[in-house]
Parts: sequence; C-alpha cells; structure tokens
Amino acid sequence: MTGSITAKTETAAKRDGRPPNIVFIHTDSMDGRKLGCMGHPAMAGATPNIDRLAAEGTLFTQAYANNSICCPSRASTWSGLFTHHCEGWNNFKGLAESDRTFLDDLEAAGYQSRVIGKTDFRSGHHSVRARVTAWLRTAGFSWPVHPSIDLTVTAGAGGQGHPSEWTKAAMAVDWLGEHAKDDAPLFLYLGLRKPHFPFKTADRWFNAIDPGTIDLPPTDECTHPVVLDRGKTMSCAQEFDAATSVMLRRIYFAMIAETDAVVGTVLEGIEAAGLADSTVVVFSSDHGELAMDHGQLYKGLAYEGSTHVPLIVRGPGLQVGQRLDTLVSLVDLYPTFMELAGRDRPAELDGVSLVPDLSGRATAHPGWALAEYHDTGCLTSWFMLRQDRWKYVAYPGYPSQLFDMLDDPDEVHDLAAEQPGQTAELDRRLREIVDYEAVAQKVREYDRNSFRAWREEHQAAGDYADWMACFAAGYKNPERAAAEGAVPPSWPAADEERIEGWLNGSRRHAAQ
Repeated sequence: MTGSITAKTETAAKRDGRPPNIVFIHTDSMDGRKLGCMGHPAMAGATPNIDRLAAEGTLFTQAYANNSICCPSRASTWSGLFTHHCEGWNNFKGLAESDRTFLDDLEAAGYQSRVIGKTDFRSGHHSVRARVTAWLRTAGFSWPVHPSIDLTVTAGAGGQGHPSEWTKAAMAVDWLGEHAKDDAPLFLYLGLRKPHFPFKTADRWFNAIDPGTIDLPPTDECTHPVVLDRGKTMSCAQEFDAATSVMLRRIYFAMIAETDAVVGTVLEGIEAAGLADSTVVVFSSDHGELAMDHGQLYKGLAYEGSTHVPLIVRGPGLQVGQRLDTLVSLVDLYPTFMELAGRDRPAELDGVSLVPDLSGRATAHPGWALAEYHDTGCLTSWFMLRQDRWKYVAYPGYPSQLFDMLDDPDEVHDLAAEQPGQTAELDRRLREIVDYEAVAQKVREYDRNSFRAWREEHQAAGDYADWMACFAAGYKNPERAAAEGAVPPSWPAADEERIEGWLNGSRRHAAQ
C-alpha cells in the first residue's frame, strides 16, 4: 500500500453537519489497467482528466467487478450483494423493482438525486437473443455473437465519436448547476455507455493514440475447454492478424480517451457550480473489455481484462494522491455511500465501506475479491477468488485455474496442476465464501425453466425454428437477418434433439 501525498483532516462523512454531495460516474467496459495513472504506455497523456482525479484522490489499483457482464455487475453494485445473493444471473435477470438499492437509502437519508444514462440493473431488458443464449449456455452450442466485427474511424464531427455521451455529460452539468445552492445534499449518477463495443471512434481520438505504444498480449497458453469455447462464441467468426489486433486495441484505447474527455466536462461542471469542496466523486466501470487479451473480445471471463475495473474516489476530508493495492470490488460502493451519508450499513450487504481506506485509517476490508459469471458463452458457471498474489477460478464440472498475479500478470501460465496444495487451499477458501457448485446447479435449473417457457410460447406462435436458426447464425432476430440480407439456415433436427436432451437433464457436458 502506498501512502498519501497529503491528507486532509476534515471528516468525510459531514462538513458543517451536512453530508457531502456524491457524483458517481460509472462507465461501461473500461479495463481498469488501461489508464495513464495505471502506467499503461498507450494511455500516457490520453486520460488526463481521470489521471487528475486519481492525483487528487485515491486510486484503487486492484478493484474488481463482481460479475463480468453488464446487468449482473450493475445489479451487484446497486444492491451491494454478490450475484449469488441478489440472483442477477444474466443480462435479462437483474434486480426486481422491489429490490433495495443504494439510491433508496440515499434518498431516505435526505439526498436529492438524479440518474442520467445507463443503469441496466433491473430485470427484463436486452435482446431476446441475449436471454435465450444465456439460458442455453450449458447446452453446448458455440454460436457467434456477431458474424463479423467492424472497426470504424469517422472523420470530423467535432471529434465526437459518441455524441450521446457528451449529451449526458451536459445534462449532468446542467443539473448540478441548477441545484448547487439547494439545502439538501446532492447525489448524481451518470451512466456512460462507452468504451463498450462496437469499436468505433472519431479521428481526433484515434490520432491521440500512438500506435507504436500499443502492446500486443503474449501468446496465450490456455487449453481450458470453457475458455476456448468462450472464444468461439464471443469473439466472432473471423480471424485477427497482428495488424488488425493493433487496430482494434487502438480504437478501444481511443474510446477510453474520449470517455476521459467526457469525464473532464463533468469535473469542470462540478468546479463551475462551486461544488468541488463539498462533493465526493466516484469513478468506476461495470466490467472490462478483453480487446484481444488472450486472443478474445468482449468480457465474460475471469481474466483481468474482463474483471479489473477502475475505481477512483476524490472528495473533502479524503486522502490526496493515494494509491492503494487493497483488493476491493464494486459491492463495496453501497456501504461506502452509506458511511459518507452518515447512515448505518444495512446488515445484509456483502460489501465493506471504503471510507476507512479513503480517510487514511486502517482498512476494514477482508483482503479478497470475488467475481462470478452465469451468462452467455460459458459451458458452466465460473467463480473467481482474488487473494494475496493469487487468482483462483473454479469451473463447476471442469478443471480449475490458478494464476500468480505477481509473476504472471498476463495470466498465461495456469499453475493449478503444478501447485495442487495452493489450488486446494484457495478452493477451500472459496467454498467458505460460496457453495459454488450448489449455486451453479441453481442457475442451471433457472436456465432450463426459463428456456422451456420461452420455447413453448414460440412453438405455439409458430416461429420457434426461425428464431433458433437466427441465433445459431449470429443474428438477433429474423427481422435483423432480413435487414442485413441474410437467410439463416434452417434449424436442424439434430440440434433440436440436443435441446430435448438438455432440457431432460442430459449430461452431454460434465458441467451438467
């Protein structure tokens, strides 16, 4: 742990008897390692606003998402509960409308709130394909998410590769300015959608990234069946040579650079409204993006590209210029908000307040971080435990993985077979936290029951085979396939037989 450059002495919870304002900026798919303040060579000078936020506050260098896909991760963040407790299993199954969130408690504490942009923690959203392929993940179909990947750099347009992000920032700044003198403390949530796929940027941001600084990950030695199948499903049905991989990563880094500029607009708005000395700013992301780490795209794996997220906190009474290597995760934000607001931590929360860490006191954190995944493209669920120098990943029904994050930060050398004692010890520790095999079985039952109901509905409507053929070909629905001039093949009888066996509990895969 690195100490602070300077430490402010005012209490973080209250100034003159009033809790601080809180601005929570939550991005989408930002790898927490891909920032200038984290020492990434391609991002040096490309993220000045986020870097300044880190210099003025606390940078958590080992922060993790609790799930590596959007809705489940956000469900954990908003509820303060691990996935297996809030049961936000996939992008369709998040929190119910009645489930308690940090916003409920902040409003009960007297905060005036505004939510702008992407939240995506409630059930019932995303495409039909997203929910059906999540339910079918253990049936053994390796369907591509996209038939191909477009890499786009647009010219002009004032450098706004993603105008909607700038619009959200302007809305946030306007709201803060309008309410700067209100008696009630303010809570602003700003949900940005970038740097999430698709890989698209404007030339201004593309040119800000020096291609000579872009690293290509080392060759992956992985032979794990779940990871390899995930690559077939989520990466897409095309090969990437070195030049294309560099291009893809450059665009991804450029999207991060533009997101940084959007964040800068909000930080300027906080200062212009006269709120800088009374506002805690929290910056993070729901999960990361592999961006060709391990030869894969998107998220959904336990690797750092998927699970390592940025977490920076700046505010009155908090440490300045502090870098902490404490293992923390997004479930810690709910109890942190509660302590900042001067409220008691709800007993049922899984997270731990980070205010002691932010204030220069001894950490209350247990020293480990947990993530899990039950969504599209994985033959089984996985559960990740980060503790000390180790990352342990359990795949119910399949071999586990073990990585030494100090000697092997790129996670290319699986040590599970070479170090059986360490593997067994971490498995024991993980089982103390969660009965992962029982959870995996519970999710499989949910998957089967959900798919069965959907299947019966569409069989009755007469369009079941059309939908399944589109999913198998990588299209979202028959209408999208038609719009793109595609005629997906018919749904094979052999694949429907596999569905029947899976619904009846067939053990075609060990995970079942």
